[in-house]
Amino acid sequence: MSIYVGNLSYDVTEADLTSVFAEYGSVSRVQIPTDRDTGRVRGFGFVEMGADSEEQAAIDALDGAAWMGRDLKVNKAKPRENRSSFGGGGGGGGDRNGSFSSRRY
Repeated sequence: MSIYVGNLSYDVTEADLTSVFAEYGSVSRVQIPTDRDTGRVRGFGFVEMGADSEEQAAIDALDGAAWMGRDLKVNKAKPRENRSSFGGGGGGGGDRNGSFSSRRY
């Protein structure tokens, strides 16, 4: 199981998050996604702990807790959805030959 941690400060580091969650058990992994263009923390992260009971204790204690000037949102992470690279909007826009006859050149 993995824990979702939302509403994180943009100044948070993996070491910061590890130290907070270590109070509730052994932390096996911390991941804080960053924006691809700016490199800035995106405001959420994921924590994996050694046992389900440790994860539940951390969720119970930290959900809604004030930390680094923000109220944390902590819960069980939902499985990642399988997203296509096309965004589900379908293709189209062209005729049968793939050309765009309505374009003006």
